[in-house]
Amino acid sequence: MVITDTGFWLALANKRDDMHQQAKIRFAEFKQEGFITTWCVITETCYLLQQRVGTDAPKAFLNKVSVSALQVFDLTQEHCPRVIQLMDQYRDLPMDLADASLVILAEHLGHGRILSVDQRDFNTYRWTNTQPFQNLLL
Repeated sequence: MVITDTGFWLALANKRDDMHQQAKIRFAEFKQEGFITTWCVITETCYLLQQRVGTDAPKAFLNKVSVSALQVFDLTQEHCPRVIQLMDQYRDLPMDLADASLVILAEHLGHGRILSVDQRDFNTYRWTNTQPFQNLLL
């Protein structure tokens, strides 16, 4: 499974996005392997799709979730101390909840293969404090 960030889904949905073509190519390339994200990313994506693409865009995205084209990792209360630690560690960026949830997801999966337009942050973040992400979009 390939981890997905909000920017990837926004680029895929918006034909005017500079990364749209690249996102389409990567979506087709990794579709067989599958995609995974967190509810934090889904929430952020739905909000931004509605703002930037249109009121129907979140429904199309959520349809991918409902037909299991996108797996969702659940954060639990036990993850809160790690989220806080990560937000403190990367406060200079700053790190938001969605990004912290993806670091936790990488730690859960044991890999940092991600599709993200956020090169600065995901070049900086480390899962298990030492492992870099491998951004497959750029």
